[in-house]
Amino acid sequence: MPGPADRDPSLYVVSVGGTEAGKWSGAGLLIGDDMVLTCAHVVNVAFGRPVFETRMPGPDELRVAVHVTDRFGMYEHCPARVAYWIPPRAADGGPVNEWSDTWLGDLAVLRVDAPPGSAPAAPRRAALRAGQDVRAWHAGGRVETFADLRVKTDHGPVAYLDGEATGMAVGRGFSGGPLWSLDDKAVVGLVAAHFMPPRDPATGQPRPPSHQDLIRRSWGIPWQRVEAELRAVGALDPEDSQRVDPDDPAHIHLVAEIDAALPTPSERGDVARRLAVGCGIEHGGEVTSPTAEEFADLLLTHPRAVPVLTEILRRRDPVAADGVLAAGRLSRVPRLLTPREHHSLHRLLRGIDRGALDRFAEAARAALPLAAAFPGGETLDSLIDHLETLPGDGRSEDGEPRVPALLRVLEYLGALCPGQRTGLRLWSDGVAARLGIPRSALAERRADAQEWGRVVGDRARVRVLVQVGRAEPGRHRLRIWCDEGAGPRQWSTDTSVSYSAPEAARELLQVLESLGPSAVDGQRPLVEVLVDRGSLNLPVDEWEGQAPGQIVPGVLGVEFPLVVHCPELLRRHERFLPDWRRRWSRLDSGATLVVSDVSTDPNKVYYELMGRLDTVRVSVDVAPALRDRIVQICLAVGVPVVVWDRGRDAGDGDGHVTERLAEVATRELPDGVRSYRANTMLRPREYPGRPVLAWADADRTVPRLHLTEPQESA
Repeated sequence: MPGPADRDPSLYVVSVGGTEAGKWSGAGLLIGDDMVLTCAHVVNVAFGRPVFETRMPGPDELRVAVHVTDRFGMYEHCPARVAYWIPPRAADGGPVNEWSDTWLGDLAVLRVDAPPGSAPAAPRRAALRAGQDVRAWHAGGRVETFADLRVKTDHGPVAYLDGEATGMAVGRGFSGGPLWSLDDKAVVGLVAAHFMPPRDPATGQPRPPSHQDLIRRSWGIPWQRVEAELRAVGALDPEDSQRVDPDDPAHIHLVAEIDAALPTPSERGDVARRLAVGCGIEHGGEVTSPTAEEFADLLLTHPRAVPVLTEILRRRDPVAADGVLAAGRLSRVPRLLTPREHHSLHRLLRGIDRGALDRFAEAARAALPLAAAFPGGETLDSLIDHLETLPGDGRSEDGEPRVPALLRVLEYLGALCPGQRTGLRLWSDGVAARLGIPRSALAERRADAQEWGRVVGDRARVRVLVQVGRAEPGRHRLRIWCDEGAGPRQWSTDTSVSYSAPEAARELLQVLESLGPSAVDGQRPLVEVLVDRGSLNLPVDEWEGQAPGQIVPGVLGVEFPLVVHCPELLRRHERFLPDWRRRWSRLDSGATLVVSDVSTDPNKVYYELMGRLDTVRVSVDVAPALRDRIVQICLAVGVPVVVWDRGRDAGDGDGHVTERLAEVATRELPDGVRSYRANTMLRPREYPGRPVLAWADADRTVPRLHLTEPQESA
């Protein structure tokens, strides 16, 4: 809720900078107790990146200075990280070049590690309109460093502003700060950039001033545009959360619950005051006793009001707390956590090992195997926000409350970081107690997470992931990651270099030699080749890295277990992601399907897989033209393990690869296929096949890729 209209608006300005003390790259605006809005290019400058860099900055921390509530000149210096990222983009959606005058997007929401209640409540926001007199502040935070401007245009995605002839002009350090309407006493936009005086094209120096020069003109992002951009990525609550329909079933049930739990005005007034404090809602004076209808209005407009009310009611009236929770679930507005719980969770997560935190998405997939796809390539904050919206699981007895998705995921995360497990469990215990969840239900999910953690720990095989892309004929481009159990870390970033097959093999062997065997059981690292669907038969396993003067051939697929993975097919058919996770979870007990009839219609394979969701492995032994289509169908619908022979004679009835590898357990196939390849080199008549193993591990993270996608459908 907005702060008082008579507060000094400069208190809402936040300084944003990198790690170097005293240097601020731009300004920001408080939009919540622990949330700051600024421009994405301000974040880029703070991290020393190109101004218009579009990639997410990652989990590295920034430095911000927030005004302490109502203490003039006092600041709280806090760490912050990017929670939501909307990079700068040109009008056509492409990158912004350095000569551009205006651009779109360019917003970043930061999560700030500030003590609850230390910062002022967020200011009022209003639409930007032409003719408004507005004020902007420099990031340095000094009260005298403000510039007064007038809004000249209010149509389109940017607003042009002209500064007064006297006083301070907008310049470096103003970007990302609020535009404060002096009449509306509200924020109406953000400062984005200013127009510099023209320069002499020959010297690059400013030209002598002219009466025809454009002076003191800046441009900003109207608040209505900011809202639209932030809502699109989930950083603001939907517009319908600001309007309450009295006929909404959630509203009707909440009114009934409040009437029953708080029948007198004095009771409602007392709880309303506590609710305002718990939600961080400021008020100008004494809180009058609301009616039950007004109380319900607040619960359906403030996303964390229902959790705070249940916290207040849980001890005094557990039945009423359960009733409020049940009524709140009828609306999409209420979130799962109170502001205090939300803040303490983020504080806990900041203390978790980076390696374990990088596996948060992996823990979420394991904890919620039947959930729909999670937001891809997003921040930890957006993932947590998404998990707050998911319901409890399907296991409960006698109508007991179900364990929420977020609590289940945090139990699995705790299994990856024993050092921080106790803190996460204590936090979950507190939330579960407020929600009325029996300790036995949480203990059951906790046991599931411990078992998963044990299994994953046992199988945390070292991996080298390599994306192989096409270059000129006979050459390839590589991107390489290493995963030693804590998630992929990028090894190489230069995709401009192309390699022949022997050169690529030598590059990979050099990486593999630096890693050595798995620390768990001495296994050789797994090589996971990431390809588009047009390159599934690329013979990377046969590439030799023998250099002049070396005596060992260095055949990749003979020395190391090598598999292929095609994330593109799963990404293009996201509705099968839950099936993929379910099949992978049954890898040791699921069924195998063998496709060997040369007259098989590929669509029949699809129908059979839809009827056999326990199938975890498919062996394909048909003619090449038919084989490739069947393989792609299997991968697209989420079969995690597919084996085939890419040799020219496949499908002629030999079936050697299928027959030999049928004796190998599914989980042992990477090593079984490696052994077969070694035998092919040694005794080609006895082992005539050229096996390919597609392996899609749902428990291990794959980097987000930019793959070439053929136009024909799979």
